[in-house]
Amino acid sequence: MQAIRTAMAAMHQRSEAIPPVSPAVESLVRQVIAQIADKWTMLVLEALEERGTLRFTEIGRIVGGISQKMLTKTLREMERDGLVVRTVHPVIPPHVDYTLTELGRELSAAFCGVWTWAETYYGEVQAARKAFREREGGA
Repeated sequence: MQAIRTAMAAMHQRSEAIPPVSPAVESLVRQVIAQIADKWTMLVLEALEERGTLRFTEIGRIVGGISQKMLTKTLREMERDGLVVRTVHPVIPPHVDYTLTELGRELSAAFCGVWTWAETYYGEVQAARKAFREREGGA
């Protein structure tokens, strides 16, 4: 019991030492998490991180299952936030490349742990979900 009290006291002291987060930063964190948590952004980010500069059609093939409209929307949002650079080459037919910016690479590195965690614990999460369904009477 003493160990728990000591740990709780240490956590309390650390929380007092951490300065409050500005509302603007907190808002940005929420926005970034919402964007990354959507169905496609993380997959596009991963494709560009692993393969470097890619054409629009290449990204669509690598990600798979994404419509052109959704890929356009995702890339535009990523460009708006400074995560990718869009380069249009003046040729016929038009040739458009996308490359991660330094911000995009840093964000990718920050979320790399999520991928690693998912790869490491995939089986355990699936087993937990199955056990939950069985307990709840589902199949």
